[in-house]
This record gives sequence, C-alpha cells and structure tokens, in this order.
Amino acid sequence: MRFLFVTGGSAATVFALAPLAHALRLEGHEVFMAANEPMVPVIAAAGLPAVSLTPLPISHFISTDRSGAPVEIPTDPAGQALFTGRWFGRMAAASLPALRALAADWRPDVLVGGTMCYAVPLLGAELGIPHVRHAWDAIEATAIDPGADEELKPELAALGLTAVPAPDLFVDLCPPSLLPPGAAPGGQRMRLVPGGGQRLLEPWMYARGERRRVLVTAGSRVAPDPDHSYLSGAYAFLRDLVATVDALDAEMLVAAPEPVAAEVRAELDGVRAGWIPLDVVAPTCDLIVHHGGGVTSLTAMNAGVPQVVMPQGTVLVPAAERLAAYGAAVTLGDTGPEAVADACDRVLSTPSFRDRAGALAEELHALPLPAEVAGRIEALAA
Repeated sequence: MRFLFVTGGSAATVFALAPLAHALRLEGHEVFMAANEPMVPVIAAAGLPAVSLTPLPISHFISTDRSGAPVEIPTDPAGQALFTGRWFGRMAAASLPALRALAADWRPDVLVGGTMCYAVPLLGAELGIPHVRHAWDAIEATAIDPGADEELKPELAALGLTAVPAPDLFVDLCPPSLLPPGAAPGGQRMRLVPGGGQRLLEPWMYARGERRRVLVTAGSRVAPDPDHSYLSGAYAFLRDLVATVDALDAEMLVAAPEPVAAEVRAELDGVRAGWIPLDVVAPTCDLIVHHGGGVTSLTAMNAGVPQVVMPQGTVLVPAAERLAAYGAAVTLGDTGPEAVADACDRVLSTPSFRDRAGALAEELHALPLPAEVAGRIEALAA
C-alpha cells in the first residue's frame, strides 16, 4: 500500500511524523513525505522519500496574504490563534496543486497530515481517500482550526463544505494527564519516539560531568537576523536566555542552528553551542529552558527532564500551563533575567519537579509505539 505524509513546513514537524512513516515502511509499504521545498533536505536526512509542494517557506504565508499583500500578526490571544489557522490555510491552498498532481501520478491509499496540514483533509475529500490527522506535539488546535475554515472558504465551497473535514483517525501524542479540558474521546494514542537532525556524536553529548546541566533552546527556526526568523524576536529571546543561564552555577548547552550557535560561541568562549541532537542529550540534562516548542517539550517529557517554559506565542500557552500544573515545569510570561533565573533555581533545587517529570515520562513510555499504531493506519486502506 501507499501512504503519503504531509508535514508543516518546519523541521520539528518532520521529526514528529517520521517515526510512524518509518514504521509503515518497515511493514513493506511505500511511503512518501511532502512539505515546503526548504524541508526537503530535512526529510531526506530522515531517510524518507521527499516531495516538494511549494518553493515558499512558512515565513511567506505568515507575512503575506494570498494576493501577496503584507499582513500583521494580531496581539490578542484569540486573534493570534485564528491568525495561525489562516496562515496554515494559505499554505494548504498553495500546496494543493502539487498534491493533486502527485496523487494523480502516485495514487496514495491513505493520507497522513500533521496537526495543521489542512491540505490533507481537502485532498482526501476530493479523491475519497481516508486521511489521518497526526499530532506533532501536545498543543491543541481547537482555537486555530476556525481560522483555517475562514481562509479556505473557496476550497471548502468547491467541495460543498463549510469546515475542514474531520479525520478518519486522529493520532495523538499528548500524555493523557496533559489533555486539555473537554478533550474529545477516541483517537489513537501514540508515544513520541524522539528524533531529529543528527550529527557526529561526541562523548559530552551522552555522558555528563559532575556539574548540573541546563540546555537552552529557542527552536530550529531562530536566525541571527530577526527579519529572517519565523518567530519575531526569537534571536533576541535566545540571546537573553543564554546570558541569564550562563550566570547560573551549571553547565550550559545551547541548541541552535549553526549561524546562531557560532555567534554564541564567539561571545561565550568554551560554551557548547550548535545543532545538538536533543534525543541524545536530553537524558543527561537536569533542566531544559525553552520557547514552548511542542517537540522540544515532548522530548524533555520523554526523557523525564523538568522544564522552564516561556511560550513564544499565545497558541503555545495552554499546553505549557498544563505542564506546569502537573508539576513538571515552571511556565513564565515574564522573560526578564530575574524571573528566568529564579525559575531555573527553583526547578533545580526542588526534587518534586524531577519526580513529576519522571512520572510523566513513565506515562509516555506506556503508550503504544508507532509500530503498534501502523496496523490501524493500514486498516484504513482496507
């Protein structure tokens, strides 16, 4: 059988969907993964056949509407959630022509799309192909989906629909204890198998010294020039975090793309900064301090590591607050040096954070693995 995976145009979304794609390949099926062209090397590096859907990066869809006119990001939480749905909707509309052409030449039996890959349900409805919505993190999209419905009105109207169709199966990576209030029952739980872009391993990545170890990251899309960063101000955010954590009595690691890491190393002689494989390094850490990225957070949960989270976007806040309420993290709205340093000190000096993080890891490890879930995906094709 043939399975077409569609990701969200960022490295983290590739990493989240790759384990299930590999599980189906190991069952002997044909599997393609499609995304924006900038993600093709990431998909190929993950060992999967890659297809480009559009040459445009996600920053284009965030910053411009369909006519090419610039758009502004709302400042209120509800507006930001709807805005996120709209730009994912614009990316879906731009991806549909290439998806239709691919499906005509290589007829997939099942479509598997990431949380906000709205082109997948549209194509499934057009062609009568079952589709799966595969969560790429523990962040719910209930406030985001209506924005996509609004943006995709022309495409939905052509299908006689007013909303993006519900999936035939929802694969959920969220630990049961962190499910949002009122979460719909059903779906298929699955354990995240952490992964990502790899590199030559060095001993310090998998073995630690005597000092406490704190990893700092602002995700894979941060860039030295904020104008080229997916998150406005992400570079400044990371620089501030690095300066704050460097003052702690701990070994600091900085996970960042190489252009950013080079600047960090130039400013802080001897610091280990670069593209660090989080799945390898996380188990050696005492704390992970980050921007609220869903895959970063799940990777820390999987390793049983406490977190200090400063969500860089309102859609990231609810999941981060649930993690804090569980007792495995501190979530901050204030990213000032004093607040961040106090939060790090509190987590590092309070054993209950490590205990709760460990309990959450045990819960995650009890969920079905991708190899177990592959059978339910296969059944859809029947």
